[in-house]
Amino acid sequence: MTKTKLKITIAGAALLAAVATGAAVAATGSEPAPATNAEQQPQSSQAPQPPPVVPGTIHADGANVFPHSLDFDAESGTFFAGSLKHGNVFAVDKDGKVRTRIDDPALVSAQAVRVDPERDRVLVSNVDYGTAERSKKDNPFHVAGVGSYDRKTGEQHWCVDLTAVVGDGKPHLISDVTVAPDGTIYAVDELSPTLFRIDKKGNASILLRSDLLQGTLDIPNFLNDVGMAAVDWVDGNQLIVAMADGALVRVPVDNPEAAQKVQLSAPLDSPTAGMRVLDDGSIVAVSSGLLSGKPAQSQHVIPRNGWKEATVTVTDTVADPVTSDVTAGPDGKTYALSGGLADLLAGKPNKGFTLTPVKTE
Repeated sequence: MTKTKLKITIAGAALLAAVATGAAVAATGSEPAPATNAEQQPQSSQAPQPPPVVPGTIHADGANVFPHSLDFDAESGTFFAGSLKHGNVFAVDKDGKVRTRIDDPALVSAQAVRVDPERDRVLVSNVDYGTAERSKKDNPFHVAGVGSYDRKTGEQHWCVDLTAVVGDGKPHLISDVTVAPDGTIYAVDELSPTLFRIDKKGNASILLRSDLLQGTLDIPNFLNDVGMAAVDWVDGNQLIVAMADGALVRVPVDNPEAAQKVQLSAPLDSPTAGMRVLDDGSIVAVSSGLLSGKPAQSQHVIPRNGWKEATVTVTDTVADPVTSDVTAGPDGKTYALSGGLADLLAGKPNKGFTLTPVKTE
């Protein structure tokens, strides 16, 4: 059966970024023609209204960091956020102060970030959109890996090249990583139906390749067949994989070939961007409004029957539509990340990023 594919142009994303910042600049980058006298209005009526400020929002001062993912380190009370622009990983205090924690030349763009306190390490996925300082701009999406770093010093333990594991020469993008209680790492590839397993020493293998993990979301002139957006380990030694099109896939680690779609009461808002496992074993998932311009949605996913089924309810929205992840935070709160992805794709600078507290039920 042919699957319907959502199509959007990067020019549209660039235009969205311009509108969101109040600049009426077309996707070509040219300035609009000046208004005629008949069209001129008082400045107050033309000025865009900023979105309401949510109490507890953290405004990080990391200019041009462009994080896509972050994780909270409860011991130090800081967030770890990767940079798509610089390839570094930054520590972010709850007052918004940003400082470099990991600076490894092997990292082109740092996308997924996962704190593993039991093993005192931070896991980072290595990607290349062709927009970073270290990018191979004429050959994007051919860097795909995962690195392990000391949580306190930032020293590299190892950095594995997953393109060598696949060996097909095709585009790859490691969108997310998760850790099982035994320390095994699992990583998902957004551009191929490949789920990787990595042991504590950095030895990688393919856990599963399946049509269930094949992407169906197209971004013409940029990416085709965008698939796995996020992954989390859950009780029962299972992986829950969020697909960009709003589906969830359950993968039993001990029998990955038995993977199946989770029967949802309603699909997640597409494109799904990030997930967080709550203390009760349910999941909060956040969508991205990058393609639609609509507020991102925070959704609560409550499993039934061992994650074969789940109920989905919308619990909150994020006014900034360009949202890419959700994580724990201080005082038991859950935060959604708006990292400036639209500005990055449009080649524009930004002054920092925001973490907005969201309701999870």
